[in-house]
Amino acid sequence: MKKKFGIIGNPIKHSLSPILHNHWFKKYKIDADYSILDVKDNNLENIVGELKNRNLSGINITLPYKQKIVPHLDTLINDAEYTNSVNTLYIDDHGDLVGENTDVFGLQAAYLKELDNSFVMKALVIGAGGVSPSVIFSLQKSGVKNISIANRTIEKCRFLKKKFRFLNIIEWKNIKDELINFDIIINATSLGLKNGDDFDFDFENTKDDLIFIDTIYNPLETKSFKYLKRKGIKVFNGLDMFIYQGQKAFYLWNKINPEIDQTLIDLLLSKLK
Repeated sequence: MKKKFGIIGNPIKHSLSPILHNHWFKKYKIDADYSILDVKDNNLENIVGELKNRNLSGINITLPYKQKIVPHLDTLINDAEYTNSVNTLYIDDHGDLVGENTDVFGLQAAYLKELDNSFVMKALVIGAGGVSPSVIFSLQKSGVKNISIANRTIEKCRFLKKKFRFLNIIEWKNIKDELINFDIIINATSLGLKNGDDFDFDFENTKDDLIFIDTIYNPLETKSFKYLKRKGIKVFNGLDMFIYQGQKAFYLWNKINPEIDQTLIDLLLSKLK
């Protein structure tokens, strides 16, 4: 019987996850299909039921459900347990519904492994939503000790600080003036997403050797990304993080570590033009 996988989120039409996973299913001759699943807040329980009934073999989760799904799960493991943020679900050998987080691995594998002198770097995470705990934990695991956070709703920052007590909170209205103080800035908001809202300021006041990481990959270059790129700043979009988190999810489901090759990258890039 063909296995079924999918992704839930809102907005979700921009997702390249079906392209990514269906490419790998075909490459490794796995009889499976991956699609976008239409799910709202009030029927998360239904999607959980589909997994427990084995109508679905696994799902990925993106904004705004990474934390909302947690109460419906039997267990959290590894990075999901620490961050309380989940992006991959599957049923284990005991029949339990397991929540795992592959975003932490994705960010580290894509950008953070090669940081020089990370222990003296100062990082700013913009956004306190679903992917933010993963970003913070990735920075922490990579040796960055000085981490600040800013969000339009400051209460979300205070909530995150309960888990990550070392966080410094910056008020949203002060971000523009504070940018100059950071070596790494990571956009973990949906600002800049295709057909969505964007930042209402330019990132003009930054260090010349800044590293800017945008977790958004659609579009490949957001307004902020383009602005900083023109300034000669080292910039990264979210595509590599997306591919690596998907690679780990694919392994959790299929026990195959899929290859990331130029054919796959060209395929994804063709869908973003």
